[in-house]
Amino acid sequence: MLEIKFIRQNLPQVQKAIENRGDHIDWSRLVGADENRKQVLQEIENLRHKRNVVSDQIAEMKKKGESAEDTVTEMREVSGRIKQLETSLSENEDVIRTILMQVPNIPHESVPVGQDENDNPTIRTVGNLPSMDFDPQAHWDIGEKLGILDFKRAARITGARFPLYLGQGALMERALINFMLDVHVNQHGFREVLPPFIVNRNSMTHTGQLPKFEEDLFKLDGWDYFLIPTAEVPVTNLHHSEILSEEELPLYYTAYTPCFRSEAGSHGKDTRGLIRQHQFNKVELVKFTMPEHSYGELESLLQNAESILQLLEIPYRVITLCTGDLGFSSAKTYDIEVWMPAQGVYREISSCSNFEDFQARRGNIRFRRRGRKGTEFVHTLNGSGLAVGRTFAAILENYQQADGSVVVPKALRPYMGNVESIHN
Repeated sequence: MLEIKFIRQNLPQVQKAIENRGDHIDWSRLVGADENRKQVLQEIENLRHKRNVVSDQIAEMKKKGESAEDTVTEMREVSGRIKQLETSLSENEDVIRTILMQVPNIPHESVPVGQDENDNPTIRTVGNLPSMDFDPQAHWDIGEKLGILDFKRAARITGARFPLYLGQGALMERALINFMLDVHVNQHGFREVLPPFIVNRNSMTHTGQLPKFEEDLFKLDGWDYFLIPTAEVPVTNLHHSEILSEEELPLYYTAYTPCFRSEAGSHGKDTRGLIRQHQFNKVELVKFTMPEHSYGELESLLQNAESILQLLEIPYRVITLCTGDLGFSSAKTYDIEVWMPAQGVYREISSCSNFEDFQARRGNIRFRRRGRKGTEFVHTLNGSGLAVGRTFAAILENYQQADGSVVVPKALRPYMGNVESIHN
């Protein structure tokens, strides 16, 4: 969340930054409510001061035996006016907070200006595309023919866009989760967390999913609770309303969770396979850092996520999201896109973002520097390390063989009983 003081002092720059993102904010209403709030607050303070001064005068008059009836009546009117102004103050503050909750983060100066995903520049491409002397099959066809994926039964159990893994498919999904967690904990220094998969409204608000994106969430009927769309939500809220010490930072957390998304507005897009599901598994990476270190930590976070694909020897590329494609809370985001041979395209498998102090302001996550009395907001970062189902899909497509079998990546074999391939 942006601070109203910052917006007030930098209004033209903020307006331009939000315009570059393609968002539209009622700035005149926000500025008007802010001006009204300041005027009302000043009048309240003046009247309260007057009431305090006159109250002393009334006490002195009564002490002298003088009549203070007229003055008392006047003060009752002042108190009534203060109550009216306090109501107005509250109304203006509600307007300000409501609008501020709709204002996205300001893009970092290094983020390219653009309208949509077509304007995202590629930073690097890593790995060689697999050479196949046959027409590559889509992962859903491979999985169903091998008997390790069953979308029809999943649809009967629940509905469309839910996966069902069987046999060595279930084993590979579990193996990928354990492999990713082990790499991030043992090689990258993250602390593993197993958080709740259901969170309250405040937690969703702190990370920026609410209030703007409620239609994308699964809400529990009769409860003000939500199924998590990503482990970012519970893990970032580990430290909400806390004051950390400089010595504690940076903090690195990794978590496996299932994720649940309604995918509102995506009807007809990626309806087949594992790319866009209502339920999917993901290993998440979350960092809490000091402000001056957060962009160095973003580059490190990106390398942490990339290492999984490097170890699995799957080709991918890294892109920078332009202003028009940037997530609501993010100041800068890198996307990692994995190569999918059957479609002949790269598909997103991880987003690594620096939110600066945007989420920390919402969640009141602060730190105190050594030897200083005041506090500052931490910077939060997160990235997928990786989306497990999409990694599963990428393995099926990139490691498929002409006979329909799939070779298991060498790095994953110890997690699958040293199985070298999956076949009928």
